[in-house]
Amino acid sequence: MKLLNGKKIAQEILGNLKKEIKKKNLKLKLVVVLVGDDQVSKIFVKQKEIACRKVGIKFSLLKLPNKTSFPILKKEIERTNKNPDVSGAIVQLPLPKHLREKDQEILNIILQDKDVDILSEKNLGKFYTGNLSVLPPVVGAILHLLNSYKISVKSKDILLVGAGRLVGFPLAIWLLKQKATVSIINEFTEDAYNFLKKSDIIISGVGKPNLINGSMVKKGVIIIDAGTSLKQGKLIGDVDFKSVAKKAKFITPVPGGVGPLTVACLLENLVKLNQNAK
Repeated sequence: MKLLNGKKIAQEILGNLKKEIKKKNLKLKLVVVLVGDDQVSKIFVKQKEIACRKVGIKFSLLKLPNKTSFPILKKEIERTNKNPDVSGAIVQLPLPKHLREKDQEILNIILQDKDVDILSEKNLGKFYTGNLSVLPPVVGAILHLLNSYKISVKSKDILLVGAGRLVGFPLAIWLLKQKATVSIINEFTEDAYNFLKKSDIIISGVGKPNLINGSMVKKGVIIIDAGTSLKQGKLIGDVDFKSVAKKAKFITPVPGGVGPLTVACLLENLVKLNQNAK
């Protein structure tokens, strides 16, 4: 078993970004809009803040109460859009339950050139048609992992566990373009075990602790765990690391795998989108 060390790759990306920002004297600022008190979201926001500080990007957190209404949230995002000092903005997901039915409408408020998470319909449309200069952060993170460890997806049977907007859905589009054979399972899939057992590469982004264990996968499988949950104050993934690692050829840890790389790719997007705009 070989560990896919996303943290190490992320540090290299951040180091390069720091040099580029300093060399080109870029004045960048990221605003994160956080509604409510979701504990996992708070951890991710803190990781983004730390990464920004490391590379020389200003960071601002716009924290709003859990009961914030759609009109108020819209107004705050629009105010951020109009601020010329703001280079990029994100709405931290998930939103509180009362806002989730409007989440795409909320994400669409962010201007295209400030949408570093690539979650607005316009930017997603460009990504799906191959007309966007950047990738959704999780897609970029997994591309870095595959390239760094020389893992090819062509002709491989790849299973996506979950098809959410942050992980599974954009990955499905990207992997199909890479000539991979892609299957997707969700909570309604009746034959999930057989899908898991035959897959060469499994990418999970559900957010359910220990959803996948060693008895469900084949020998030599490649595991990319992009799911995160909080258990007893610690971040854990969808995969029962101890049992699955005994069978896996490659596996990502949680934390230290996809997460740090996703943050690094978010900041890569921030730099690229602002360079392209000039």
